[in-house]
Amino acid sequence: MSSNAQLFDRACRSIPGGVNSPVRAFRSVGGTPRFIKRAQGPYVWDEEDTRYIDYVGSWGPAILGHAHPDVVQAVREAALDGLSFGAPTQAEIELAEVLIERLPSLEQVRLVSSGTEATMTAIRLARGATGRAKIVKFEGCYHGHSDSLLVKAGSGLLTLGNPSSAGVPPEFVAHTLTLEYNNLDAVQAAFAQHGTDIACVIVEPVAGNMNLIKPVDGFLQGLRDVCTQHGAVLIFDEVMTGFRVGPQGVQGLSGIKPDLTTLAKVIGGGMPVGALGGRADLMAHLAPLGGVYQAGTLSGNPVAVAAGLATLRLIAQPGFYEQLARQTQRLTDGLRQRAHAAGIPFAADAIGGMFGIYFRDTVPASFAEVSAGDTGTFKRFFHAMLDRGVHFAPSAFEAGFVSATHDDAVIDATLDAAEAVFAEMKG
Repeated sequence: MSSNAQLFDRACRSIPGGVNSPVRAFRSVGGTPRFIKRAQGPYVWDEEDTRYIDYVGSWGPAILGHAHPDVVQAVREAALDGLSFGAPTQAEIELAEVLIERLPSLEQVRLVSSGTEATMTAIRLARGATGRAKIVKFEGCYHGHSDSLLVKAGSGLLTLGNPSSAGVPPEFVAHTLTLEYNNLDAVQAAFAQHGTDIACVIVEPVAGNMNLIKPVDGFLQGLRDVCTQHGAVLIFDEVMTGFRVGPQGVQGLSGIKPDLTTLAKVIGGGMPVGALGGRADLMAHLAPLGGVYQAGTLSGNPVAVAAGLATLRLIAQPGFYEQLARQTQRLTDGLRQRAHAAGIPFAADAIGGMFGIYFRDTVPASFAEVSAGDTGTFKRFFHAMLDRGVHFAPSAFEAGFVSATHDDAVIDATLDAAEAVFAEMKG
């Protein structure tokens, strides 16, 4: 049996940094990444056969818990018929129809293979449809790793301490206006100056890539109003929040209707699927109907679509989201109570099956506020919890995820571990 340290050593010789996505690295917290061998329900096991209660959930998709038997069976059945065709399938239509049925803002859908593809295409589509060049994004919001969006992005870039990415020429981001999240005055000022040149506003309607940050009252409606007034496209990036915070995502909870929506994670049930959808007149600009080109050999992959359809059917059960939200709230309330009992500055927030924990006195509302949190204390907490068999994201700038299999016993075990950790940290 290879240890995690041995595997990481080996990985570093053949993979840059030893990981295939920076958010998996432990550089911001120190130590060695856990190499996962298998997962079931709320648990993952590493290559040393250590079991962990998992709050990463494959960064969101595992809403049903890991390896749900119905999803696994759907994947097996689809795989027996072939792994990829490069041709249309009936299942693609079914997935598009389910998405349109569930999200009222969607009139048509294009399937892709990742959230990055979805957001990249949505930006291109907005520019192509409006004939404008500039886009508005927000500090700490991560919309994938396409060039024009890697400006003050969240997720792994925050964890690594980089406000943007090397390899992106300045002219590639010259048309990207980066504003403070939850600052509607800044948005209105940007449109007052550049309104006729702004193609779109792209936003995580609940941010999850600079930890969990909710929109303040009026922010999303203000974005809707200013985009309507100036003829810009409003894009909700619900790659993370779509079907994770509620049956209609944030747009269902807020009542705000975007022009375009990007999706991934939950709609693939753990397999690589992404989608963008929205108004039919906008979607008509996509090739082969229009001049905005997008293509992908594995778009609508039959195995991935099968996993997504199975997942979407299961989470449509009555009471699913109410129970998920209760368990998530139970976790965050319990963590907050135990931290405060130990005299440790701590705040927590939750929405649906997502949560955020912050080593500061209040829940943050912006990139600047979340950056002011105590990352040193987070590191101590992260490693102490990991040593007790609880797996949080290895970054103070990532939201956490609860699944339908995180029952009372699992939450109680987490809170017992946290109580012991907070007592140690106090001492």
